[in-house]
Amino acid sequence: MPAAVTSSLSTLLTRVDAAIIDLDGTMVDTMGDFNEALNRMLRELELPSIAAQTIEHMVGKGSEHLLRSVLHHVLVQVNHASVATEIEALYPSAWASYQRHYLAINGQYAGVYDGVKAGLQVLQARGLRLACLTNKPRGFALPLLQSKDLDGYFEKVFGGDSFERKKPDPLPLLKTCEALGTDPARTLMVGDSSNDAQAARAAGCPVVLVTYGYNHGQPVRAVDADGFVDSLAQLT
Repeated sequence: MPAAVTSSLSTLLTRVDAAIIDLDGTMVDTMGDFNEALNRMLRELELPSIAAQTIEHMVGKGSEHLLRSVLHHVLVQVNHASVATEIEALYPSAWASYQRHYLAINGQYAGVYDGVKAGLQVLQARGLRLACLTNKPRGFALPLLQSKDLDGYFEKVFGGDSFERKKPDPLPLLKTCEALGTDPARTLMVGDSSNDAQAARAAGCPVVLVTYGYNHGQPVRAVDADGFVDSLAQLT
């Protein structure tokens, strides 16, 4: 990483008291879990399978958005005439199936990105208070963090169902800052997508994005952020 970028990140870290870290695409590569659970669900519903590359563009806005996007994709594929009506008809059974399958395999097809634990240890060593904030349901997030030995780094863990709204709305960040007892201007958001950046900007939090996650198929470096890292270990 260029010296100027390293210097600016170091300066930024001296100005914060806490960090809020996203989960999917930031700490853990969960695409394998999504792919397995969604395709088990689709088989159960007797619908065509979906490719992991397609799923990747749908991840990040919560499970409800993900399921509706997947159903829309496969129903268009089989030329259903009234896709919107069919999605609403299928959604309750799809949701129940997806939850069951995801919980059964949660973490089994996922891996922690290189540098994540080193980065979290650096942030802890700086005395920063840490929270995990994800759009994934909290009931999925907690077991995943535990299975990857990441839960011990965080004082608070909040999911997409913890508050009335999800990222990119600023409410989850503001509520997380409130729970940590920190000022948003002194609370760093670390994520992988425009969702995280938009929420941070609206909440008044500085934001750094990783370059390897799921940004809806768009180049992450085009997103308005205070910095970019190729690994959380670069948060030094």
